[in-house]
Amino acid sequence: MIDLHSHVLPGLDDGARDIEESLEMARAAAADGTIVLAATPHVREDYPTPAAAMERAVADLRARLDAAGIQLQIVTGGELAIEQLTRLPQGELGRFGLAGNPHYVLLEFPYHGWPLELDQRVFDLHMDGVTPVLAHPERNSVVQSDPERLASLVNGGALVQLTAASVDGRLSRASSKCAFRLLELGLAHLIASDAHAPDVRSIGLRSAADALRDDRLARWLTVEVPTAILNDTPIPDPPMRAPRSRGWMRRRRTPIRRR
Repeated sequence: MIDLHSHVLPGLDDGARDIEESLEMARAAAADGTIVLAATPHVREDYPTPAAAMERAVADLRARLDAAGIQLQIVTGGELAIEQLTRLPQGELGRFGLAGNPHYVLLEFPYHGWPLELDQRVFDLHMDGVTPVLAHPERNSVVQSDPERLASLVNGGALVQLTAASVDGRLSRASSKCAFRLLELGLAHLIASDAHAPDVRSIGLRSAADALRDDRLARWLTVEVPTAILNDTPIPDPPMRAPRSRGWMRRRRTPIRRR
């Protein structure tokens, strides 16, 4: 499996506090069956992580994993607050590309409210050949009350990432219900851990994959779509069925890519 959202880098945000916690998270991820883990530190007002700091931390963690014999590939990324899209220095956005792919960027979806500029930012990224991946919208109170509201963003070129702990029920009943509803509507595309520490939203995707009770769907969400992002290949079509539904269709257009 491939996990494209984690806070495994030490000391950059509210994730791993030190390298020992980073290594503990890496060991747990590998033991759970994760083979690739994206390090996506927060990039927002309270954690204004520079791309260079993320890149140095990734290089250091890779070296430490090699030394410890932990079989896990660490790739670069960042979890960007929406307002940071217009504040980043020139050329910085591509360096935060999800899984090292400048054609994708992970955006932090707020837990409350619906940012006025959200639709425009998604459209602007799409027109620039960048696919926004919306992190954990199922945890947002507005989306929980109206999951179909995400359709406009998905139709506008966005992908949706669900948190593993929402899917398997560890977070809340409301988050779990919303996650499954988004799957039924064809408005979710990948699952990631969003792990912050060994004891906070523990890392790993296996329990979420099992909770789906659909091996084909689980593979699409945890292997096929993340692999396409990693390798910059077309997003594969989803399985024909989703849990608790008679059928579903992907509501996503191929992004315009301008190189």
